Amino acid sequence: MLSDRRIAIFYEHPEWFKPLFAELDRRGVAYDRLLAHEHRFDPTDRQNPYVLIVNRMSPSAYLRGHASAIFYTLQYLAHLKEIGANVLNGYDAYSYEFSKARQLALLHRLGLRYPSARVINHPSQAERAAEGLAFPVILKPKIGGSGAKIVKFNAAGELRDAAERGALDLGIDQTALVQEYLPAEDDSIVRVEILDGEYLYAIRLFLTADEFNLCPADYCRVPAGALAPVGLADGVSGRGVPVEAVMPPASVIADVQRILRAAHIEVGGVEYLVNARDGALYYYDINALSNFVANAPRVVRFDPVPRLVDYLLVRAGLAEPATV
Repeated sequence: MLSDRRIAIFYEHPEWFKPLFAELDRRGVAYDRLLAHEHRFDPTDRQNPYVLIVNRMSPSAYLRGHASAIFYTLQYLAHLKEIGANVLNGYDAYSYEFSKARQLALLHRLGLRYPSARVINHPSQAERAAEGLAFPVILKPKIGGSGAKIVKFNAAGELRDAAERGALDLGIDQTALVQEYLPAEDDSIVRVEILDGEYLYAIRLFLTADEFNLCPADYCRVPAGALAPVGLADGVSGRGVPVEAVMPPASVIADVQRILRAAHIEVGGVEYLVNARDGALYYYDINALSNFVANAPRVVRFDPVPRLVDYLLVRAGLAEPATV
């Protein structure tokens, strides 16, 4: 046992963090698993029993019947911030993971390209919000996760008809983006992963028609009513097409480092695409929840989980930083 001082892993997804738990167990790390949808706290309690709390809560939890845990997590992380607890990807980071609208505002502030969008809070606002945007557009819930509930509309009339039919789903907090749809060059996007401010790896994910589920890990797609993940063709996010390692330009890595630093995200990823219309690079998604690519040793030629645990132990004060 490394120490009787304990780490906590605050999470919700039943499968994503099994590799993390296995590595912690292998090293004999003292830790507790805190399931978000079973958790509770006393807002008057100023004590924290953990040397580090690792926030691994997913905004896609509502797809698994745990919508309340998403909003609960925001309150819990606010409490931890107030009492000065040591949290990885805490309140400030989660507030970006929690909001596609805040992500675009951050990209704008940093002077980076992103798809133009408007934020709405009622389906009747969608058609007018699309004025001035280039069609096609997508309707994207502010609280997303694994591409859930994103719908493409090719013309204003389609958007109007859907609103009149009551077919526009703005998500669990009834706030959504009407956003320009950018066709991806080579039908692919790239996700860059960062750990402790340093480049970890990047992967290119190839798309299928109208595919918005770009999660790179196993078990991203669980059909409604299913109690267990469905077997996938390539073991990656419900797609039967390849995922491959890629080395982004140095300027992109620097941009992603800047984005995550500004969002207070210590371990996370940023997704970008090259717009087939103008050949320019656009950033469009910021992820504070890195569950890492499936079969990482095959895809990126190493396992990132031990590196993550190395970092957690340093952040918890249970190990010294590695010397170069």
